[in-house]
Amino acid sequence: MSKKCKRSVNSFKKSLNIMLFTVIMNKKIIFKASGLIIILFSIWMLIPTKKNKDLFSERVKVSLRDVGNKILLRNQDTTSLILPVIELEENKYQLSFQKPLSFEPGNLVSIIDSSFQKATLPKDYLVETIQCEEQEVAYSYQILNNVENSIIPCAGRYLPESCYTIEVQFTNIKTTSPSGQIGYYGLLFAGFVLVFLGFYKRELEPDIPENAENYATLGSFQFYPEQNKLVKQAEEISLSKKECELLEIFVANPNQIIKRDELTKKVWEDHGVFVGRSLDTYISKLRKKLEKDDSVKITNVHGVGYKLEINS
Repeated sequence: MSKKCKRSVNSFKKSLNIMLFTVIMNKKIIFKASGLIIILFSIWMLIPTKKNKDLFSERVKVSLRDVGNKILLRNQDTTSLILPVIELEENKYQLSFQKPLSFEPGNLVSIIDSSFQKATLPKDYLVETIQCEEQEVAYSYQILNNVENSIIPCAGRYLPESCYTIEVQFTNIKTTSPSGQIGYYGLLFAGFVLVFLGFYKRELEPDIPENAENYATLGSFQFYPEQNKLVKQAEEISLSKKECELLEIFVANPNQIIKRDELTKKVWEDHGVFVGRSLDTYISKLRKKLEKDDSVKITNVHGVGYKLEINS
């Protein structure tokens, strides 16, 4: 394979390697970003927001006012007021009335159940009927989603007419359904997996140096054959195509004698025309460009060829 073909193959391999590195790095960024987005979304969905809490509170208050209206109608009272529903604490509400009333516990249970179902409120709650003056519990019961464990005592016994407040506390609030929670936990796990892949899959990275440019160190110079230049500190020294091809041969064989015929064949064989003094002319130009570093020089081996001498 010719030198030119080898350079083409090496250049292609380098470009392919850089493309692979870029794609993998992009994938790592996508893994990180996607994982973080999924984690934040899952946490956001699993934690109740203030807006959701406010909406739930308003739904409860509307439903309890409906309960109060039905209780008054059972007492054939169409004129007295239902006082504002108060949120005593988180998930606990109080319903009170303007005038004393009497009711049968079984009716209270069915009225509350009907109103809560209509409003799709949680099915786990505790109800306490409290006398206004003594602040004692006159009647209470508990409803659980599991009907068998619900406690409804003393149904059928009327409570005497008096001032009562009805307090309802929801005992097992779930902002999402169990299946929904499982889904969000699954998303949360997937997010952590993506972040893990993004941060810790080091073996996916190809072994590419941080500076992907191909150069050779030549004394205090850096030689960039693909860019036809030498660099010494901040100074760039341009090379012609022939100078670059010659120097590339020397760099590949430091401190070794390279015959004139070999140099001319490798550099000029594909170009057809070669003047006998051309090699010496280009060698002279290279010497001038390398003269800023005394440790690097091209010497003439009389009758044989040239040698790149590098003194460390």
